[in-house]
Amino acid sequence: MIYDAIIVGSGPAGIFAAMELVRHGKKVLIVDKGRVIRERKCPIVEGKSKTCLNCESCSIVSGWGGAGSASDGKLTLTTGFGGNLEENIGEEALHDMIAYVDKAFVEYGADNNSYEPSGAVVKDTIRKASSVGLKILPARIRHIGTDASREVLNNMYEDLLQKCDILMNTFVEDIIVESGRAVGIRLADGTERRGEYVIAAPGREGASWLAGVVEKLNIPIASMPVDIGVRVEVPDSVCEDLTQHFYEVKCLYNTPTFDDRCRTFCMNPSGFVVYEYNKSHDLVTVNGHSLKNVKSRNTNFAILVTKNFTQPFNDPIGYATHVAKLANMLAGGGILLQRLGDLRDGRRSTQSRIDRGMITPTANAQPGDLSLVLPHRYLTDIVEFLDALNTIMPGVNQNDTLLYGVEIKLYSLRLELRKNLQVPVIERLFMAGDGAGVSRGIIQAAASGVVAARAILG
Repeated sequence: MIYDAIIVGSGPAGIFAAMELVRHGKKVLIVDKGRVIRERKCPIVEGKSKTCLNCESCSIVSGWGGAGSASDGKLTLTTGFGGNLEENIGEEALHDMIAYVDKAFVEYGADNNSYEPSGAVVKDTIRKASSVGLKILPARIRHIGTDASREVLNNMYEDLLQKCDILMNTFVEDIIVESGRAVGIRLADGTERRGEYVIAAPGREGASWLAGVVEKLNIPIASMPVDIGVRVEVPDSVCEDLTQHFYEVKCLYNTPTFDDRCRTFCMNPSGFVVYEYNKSHDLVTVNGHSLKNVKSRNTNFAILVTKNFTQPFNDPIGYATHVAKLANMLAGGGILLQRLGDLRDGRRSTQSRIDRGMITPTANAQPGDLSLVLPHRYLTDIVEFLDALNTIMPGVNQNDTLLYGVEIKLYSLRLELRKNLQVPVIERLFMAGDGAGVSRGIIQAAASGVVAARAILG
């Protein structure tokens, strides 16, 4: 069988590319190494284990729906967030595309209500932030919730299952290129699937796989940014004034000492800190989510430091995973946890000091010392950012604030692609989603899948 299109990856980019293609009668195959959404069950999240079991396929980051399905199900409906797709299609077209994919999420069961920052409190918060160099980016957000998003994604799966072929628990070994043209994929068992077009949309978990494909096929790289940081956990009371008006506060900050760009990422009111297992690199990292029906008393969010590397450095993923492995080594295979006060005092945290603190951790992590893991430059950036955030989140920089490490984002390769997301050196091969550096979030990942699909249809 020769398919009209083969899609590698069943995250938002792959799902929406498939929905767009089958809507126009195309014969489509989706292949993903992970499980279907109903089988994505993390032992830690379900309370069956206190430590990461290094599952064959991590249910947090792999499988139908991608990593976003287990990290809050938050849709950012404003341009300027979650990727660089406006550079390909223009901001006005991206605005329309966001509305298009958002409508589809609602049709498949997402909550029809959205948060949109407005009013005097929002304006006053932005004013206070700017006085200390913080740039707040107000965004319209639709919060599905980790639990409810599984229902939405399963609805998409059941619908597509009737309209195209889907191979889950199936690893793609390689993309087959003949005479400068993508003609199919080779699976781990040696069998091949042939198609007129190939869309590679492997997501964050598949970024390292994609890096190997890029190297083998000599696909040009535009830039090599690295996002490394920590997940911060504080009582809800520290953030509730902001989350009531913004839901998620997106801040940018240029640190005074090193002039590095930092940002907040994935804020989860009344949420939970969770593990992520990356099987391809055999490492555990940290993330966070919030549920629609189950709440904690804490809010968590990430602080990420972005560094752009240039030649001769060519392994941003290797750099980020090396830092993460240091944390795993010191934590006995898990993640590290440190009080901000202990970090400032130059001492490792102990379980007794954490127990005496005002915050009960929502994740089982090993007390330790992040200064033995993160470079001094990164820690300086993070502490300076927390001090600035204290202007709009009073109490966020107090001693008992919890820092989990490390959090990394493996969408480090940003590829040189044509406006329609086609690879310039190989015909009929398209890239979409976070793994290719096109997007950094659910909505733009989904939109990028639609862009690639419409290019194929055109």
